[in-house]
Amino acid sequence: MNCLRTGLGIALVAAMFGSALAKLPPPPPQTDEQKAAAADKKAKEDAATAQAQTRAEDRVASHYIADQRAKGITVTPQLGPGPAPAPAAAPVAAANASTGSTAGAPKPTTPQGNTPAGNATSASEKDPAKK
Repeated sequence: MNCLRTGLGIALVAAMFGSALAKLPPPPPQTDEQKAAAADKKAKEDAATAQAQTRAEDRVASHYIADQRAKGITVTPQLGPGPAPAPAAAPVAAANASTGSTAGAPKPTTPQGNTPAGNATSASEKDPAKK
């Protein structure tokens, strides 16, 4: 009897929950102001995250330098890679891709001494005059 009551109770709760969710209207579409505010908020959060990351890296580096100094080792901090410079050949490659031209594209090279069959060829096979 208790199992029957429990099962009916669970079924009733599930039915009510399902009907409550079915009645909710979809959220209204965002306006341009809301989209701009969301993008601004995301940009601020990204900047704060990057700043926290930088502070953590600086703190770890200063602890490491202090530990090494205590051991008598001189450590000179090195700068990180920083932002990558934009490649100058990117516009040429993009223009070549759209036109199908390969004028500015680098040509693939193979290491010297390598042949398509591998390095199994002897000197006499490479130069027919030595035969």
